[in-house]
Amino acid sequence: MIRLLHILALGALFLAGIASAQTVVAVNPVRAQNVITAADIDIVETDIPGAVQDPAAAIGQEARINLYPGRPIRLSDIGPPAILERNQLVVMIYDIGALTITVEGRALDRAGIGERVRVMNLDSRTTVTGIVKPDGTVEVRP
Repeated sequence: MIRLLHILALGALFLAGIASAQTVVAVNPVRAQNVITAADIDIVETDIPGAVQDPAAAIGQEARINLYPGRPIRLSDIGPPAILERNQLVVMIYDIGALTITVEGRALDRAGIGERVRVMNLDSRTTVTGIVKPDGTVEVRP
């Protein structure tokens, strides 16, 4: 009898976990490169692996692809709003210890704060990868 109660309790916990699973879906079409607002999303009671579960994680993010109504929003579909545009001139900073090198480069992709971006050094024509800083500069690490 105790074993049966234990199995029933585990089953109830399992079903409660399933019932509380949420997935964020688009309710309006959101074009790529547009920022997602609260009016653009809704929550459905289902669990889709890789999909956004918390609406706060999607609001204020930029759509990386077109989002369609009723479809789940995946983590790979959104990202921070871009502050660098493709072909934009940027300042690249290489800072290690007492050595700081600053050169001009050209962004080869769109990117938001904290994202990795490829940048072409205009002096040497080499391509490097760096992290976008809040001021729009790109920090290059060894």
